[in-house]
Amino acid sequence: MRAGKLGAAIVLGCGMALLAGCQKEEAAAPPAMPPAEVGIVLVAEEALPIVNELPGRIAPTRLAEVRPRVSGILVERVFEQGSLVKEGDVLYRIDPAPFKVRVDSAQALLRKAEASRLQARQTADRQERLRKSNVASQQEIDNAVALLAQADADVAAAQASLAEAQLNLQYAEVKAPISGRIGRALITEGALVNANGTENLATIQQLDPIYADFTQPAADLIRLRKALQDGQLMTGKNEAEVQLVLDDGTRYGAPGRLLFSEAAVDATTGQVTLRGEFPNPDDDLLPGMYVRVQIEQGVEKSALAVPQQSVQRDAGGQASVLIVNAENKVEQRTVVVGRIIGNRYVIAQGLKAGDRVVAEGFQKTAPGAIVKPEPWVATPAAEPAGDDSKTKSAEQAAAASE
Repeated sequence: MRAGKLGAAIVLGCGMALLAGCQKEEAAAPPAMPPAEVGIVLVAEEALPIVNELPGRIAPTRLAEVRPRVSGILVERVFEQGSLVKEGDVLYRIDPAPFKVRVDSAQALLRKAEASRLQARQTADRQERLRKSNVASQQEIDNAVALLAQADADVAAAQASLAEAQLNLQYAEVKAPISGRIGRALITEGALVNANGTENLATIQQLDPIYADFTQPAADLIRLRKALQDGQLMTGKNEAEVQLVLDDGTRYGAPGRLLFSEAAVDATTGQVTLRGEFPNPDDDLLPGMYVRVQIEQGVEKSALAVPQQSVQRDAGGQASVLIVNAENKVEQRTVVVGRIIGNRYVIAQGLKAGDRVVAEGFQKTAPGAIVKPEPWVATPAAEPAGDDSKTKSAEQAAAASE
């Protein structure tokens, strides 16, 4: 009996020891971690411009090759190479001596013709007076009138010859056909130039304003026009505005305007050529420069956009975003990325209005985790001031936090 009581005491003591150990283990266990905070943006439909960046080349608005209009020896170059010239400025002088001689000869022939005409007129007047006195015959009168008409024709021909000689003398001074910047001299003094030759003395280009010719695939242009007809797009301004991006990536300061697009497609490339006009007061744009032209070709009425940092790509290049659902649980969703506007991607497929997309805190969470969503606000470094693609309004932020 006594041995039984002793065994029961031992069992009770062991049980109490085990219970005290469990309580100590429970007290030592750390508390559960609270949900991680992540920054989210609320996806909403927006009217966003469709801006395409297309390759192009700079071209002068006017281009003129300076050519001689008479043959002769060049005796002087008047212009400074690379300078600005005005229409009518003298550029070259051809030896004028032969042309002055021809002018003098034409003047002498004109005076001779005028003298012959004077004599013919006097003869015709005299025959007319004799006819009134019934002394001259009708034949003599007819001959006098014919000689006067021939003399008038000779004077007109001499006047035309003199005008031609004077014109050739003027052409001995080769003048600028247009205003613009003239290039290098292609012919030097002492060279023989020919009015019927193919030589080009210099080239003048008008650079202000200046053209940018750029191309776009015909399929893209047709798709945009069809979307516009279907009501998916709307036009912005009455006159399309274009911007230039230079070869080094900098943006040209002054905007331009779209002049026209070709009515035909290049059969070899399938491209349509478009032309924009830009101011160029400082000659920063030169013919032949490679540029990229940004042109707004419509406005998408119900576009969905997210910050670029929200989009992640796997090893295969597939784009996806993290979504916070109604239970504050993170989901991964595959999306199709469209064009870029500022610091945002336009999402073509995969999102809908009202989705909450993770924009900050990716390292704190993963698909399936419970998170605490907070409205994400773009910093000035992440979102340039004045950009059309501001992240979210205060109303969206308030809705995201609910």
